Amino acid sequence: MKKIGFIGAYDKTDLILYVAKILTVLKKKILIIDSTVNQKARYIVPTINPVVKYVTNFEDIDIAVGFSHMEDIKKYLSIAEEQEMEYDIVLIDTDNLEGFNNFELKTAQKNYFVTSFDNYSLKKGLEILSKLQEVVSLTKVLFSKEILKEEDDYLNFLSLGYKVVWNEYRIYFPIENGDLSIIYENQRVAKIRLKKLSVQYKDGLVYLAEGILGDVSEANIRKAVKFMERGV
Repeated sequence: MKKIGFIGAYDKTDLILYVAKILTVLKKKILIIDSTVNQKARYIVPTINPVVKYVTNFEDIDIAVGFSHMEDIKKYLSIAEEQEMEYDIVLIDTDNLEGFNNFELKTAQKNYFVTSFDNYSLKKGLEILSKLQEVVSLTKVLFSKEILKEEDDYLNFLSLGYKVVWNEYRIYFPIENGDLSIIYENQRVAKIRLKKLSVQYKDGLVYLAEGILGDVSEANIRKAVKFMERGV
């Protein structure tokens, strides 16, 4: 079971859902854990009975909300503590140090730092990194109107002295009103649909999925995206 962390104060819920859906089309069993303070998945993902802690299924993705530790999820699913959950990949969304520590993201196969360059997202996200006690390797996922070297340099400057090793490879997503409109529309109809998203946004999803999987070619991931588009 692969464990993948998505760290930062930027809103990552829809991004993670879209990547997860691509992974399910590629026959992977996926669990998303929302370990954020506001638990946005509680409001985005439809569920019949949203109690304090629950695991629900949406678009063939299992989503856990309200849990503080992996052991709590196992107990909820009636899985023995010594057993591993039967998921291929667990995607963990957190915007706080407690979530990072409780789900032991230092042992994750891959960790992504997701941010835009507004002051809140950038500096609040970096607060988490500033408190790390051990060195963590991170891949940047950057939301920006333009791909500017100055923005990346600024992020590097702000994180100087932190226990972070930035991977050279980074993934960019556009901040476009068009993409946001499609995302909001998908929320309203409770569907994950990629067809109307920009080419750049879909490219970012492909590169994320490729990095998470590690053993599936970009071409096959793009075939999965095309399959999803035909299904709409």
